[in-house]
Amino acid sequence: MKEPISIQTNSPEETVSLGKAIGRAIENPVVIALFGDLGSGKTVWVKGLAAGLGVAPEYPVTSPTFALVNEYEGRFMLFHADLYRLFGAADTEDLGFDEILSGNGVVAVEWAQRLNDPDFAPDIAIEIRETGETGRSFTFFFYGPGLDNLVETVNHF
Repeated sequence: MKEPISIQTNSPEETVSLGKAIGRAIENPVVIALFGDLGSGKTVWVKGLAAGLGVAPEYPVTSPTFALVNEYEGRFMLFHADLYRLFGAADTEDLGFDEILSGNGVVAVEWAQRLNDPDFAPDIAIEIRETGETGRSFTFFFYGPGLDNLVETVNHF
């Protein structure tokens, strides 16, 4: 694991820009675990990620809280999962979550801690905390191989 990197954003627009920068830099399939309280900015960040991956702007990126997984087509398929309503790995079996995780897309998993699966190994984990009304603190943990360009992107944001 590389050293964690912390970034501060001061508005939803900056949070989207951070996600967009990461999306543009992604060169291979990647699994991203997102951690943060309700309203911390997970979905706002994923909106930027989707834009950076080339998801057409006419496809609104929304929280998949009730759908559980939303799919968006871009340079890579983006699978945006929200596990807030789930309580363990067994709940994801009906979703085909194993196939999503082992596929060739980018997977962004909100509330990843609810998966509670010892085999779940994201390439990147991001902790998001509110630091004010519109401020957010992002701490990136890079685990997967071949992520140097993403580390560089975050370092230069």
